[in-house]
Amino acid sequence: MRVSNGGQTRPRRVGRAGTSSTPKVRRATIQEVAREAQVSVSTVSNVIRDAPGVRPQMKAKVSAAIEKLGYRPQAAARAMRGRSYTIGVMLTELSSPFQTELAEGIAEELDPSPYQEIIVAGGIPPERQQRSIEALIDRQVDALVVIAPTVATSWLEKLASGLPTLVVARHGGSAHYDTVVDDDQGGARLMVDHLVGLGHRRILHTSQPTGRLKRPFVLSHTARCDGYVNAMKRHGLEPDVIETTYSEEGGYRAALEAFARSEPPTAVFAGADIAAFGALRAAEEHGLRVPQDITVTGYDNIYTSTIGRVSLTTVDQSGHLAGQTSARLLLERLNGRTQPVHYVVSPRLMPRGTSASPAARKSSRRSA
Repeated sequence: MRVSNGGQTRPRRVGRAGTSSTPKVRRATIQEVAREAQVSVSTVSNVIRDAPGVRPQMKAKVSAAIEKLGYRPQAAARAMRGRSYTIGVMLTELSSPFQTELAEGIAEELDPSPYQEIIVAGGIPPERQQRSIEALIDRQVDALVVIAPTVATSWLEKLASGLPTLVVARHGGSAHYDTVVDDDQGGARLMVDHLVGLGHRRILHTSQPTGRLKRPFVLSHTARCDGYVNAMKRHGLEPDVIETTYSEEGGYRAALEAFARSEPPTAVFAGADIAAFGALRAAEEHGLRVPQDITVTGYDNIYTSTIGRVSLTTVDQSGHLAGQTSARLLLERLNGRTQPVHYVVSPRLMPRGTSASPAARKSSRRSA
C-alpha cells in the first residue's frame, strides 16, 4: 500500500468621548407581551417554554403578540430559571460546505421549537476546539452539537455526563452522548465497486492524517479510508493513498503529485467533494479531459457537485438530513430521554458525468 503526505479584529466604531455610536434598541418586556395578548405573564412564559397543556388558540394569540412587539426573551434571565433555550453548535471549519449543510439542517429542525442555535468555529487543533466548546458552556447553552471533534474521548465523555451532547462524524459509541455518523466504510466500498466496475485498476484515494485519535474513535475520513483499502484488497488491487487536506488546494496538490508519476492513476477518488474540485483543476491544468482521460470522484454530495457543469460522481451522505437528525435527537434528550442513540446514515452512490471507463481514454486517443 502506497501512502504519501502530500483573524483580524474589526475596529469598533465610536462616537464622541470614545462612546459607541451604535444606538441602543429598547427591548419589549414580557409584561408588554401579556398586555398585548390580553393574557397573564405566566401564560406568555408557558408559550415561550413550549410547556405542555397550552391550547393552540392561546399559543397563536401569544405568538402574534411576540411577533408584533419583536419580543426576545433575555437569555440570562431564562438561564436563571433553568434553561437558556440555546443549542451550541461547534463546526470544525465554517469554510467546509458539508458542515455548512449540517448547520442548515440543525437550524431548520430547531426553527419550530423554542430553541436557537449558536454556531462557533472550533478549528482543527483539539485545544482550540476545547476552548470553543467551553465558551459555549459559559454562555449556558442547554445542549451541544459537536461536529468532527478531535478532542480526547475521555474529555468528551466527561462533558456529556453533565450536558446533553451529540457528536457528528466521529465513529465509536458512547454511554453518555448520542452520535450521528455516515456508514463511511460502506460508502467508500460503493465508490470503489463503481470504479472497478468501469474497468479501473489504478485508483488513487485522497485522505487526511488520522491525528491523535485511535480506533474505534476516529473521524469520517479515517473510516472512509479504511473502507477504500478493504474494498481495493477485496478486488485484488493495490491501495494507493495520498494524505492531504479536505480542501480544494489539498485535492489539487494530491492530484498534481499523482499525475507526475510514471504510471499515474486512471481514477481519483477524493475523500471529499471539495478535494475533488481541486483534482479537477489539476486535471485541467495538465490538459486531461474528464472523464475521457481521467475519472474524478468525491464524497459528500454537496450542492456544488450537482451543478450541471460540474456533475461530480460522488457519494451522498445527506448532510442536511444528518443535521436535522442531530437536532431532533438533542430535543429528545432535553425532553427526558436518557439512553444513548447511535444513528447511522446510509450512503448512496451518485454516478454523474466525471466517471467513465478508462477505455474511453484509449478510444479518444485513437480517434485523435
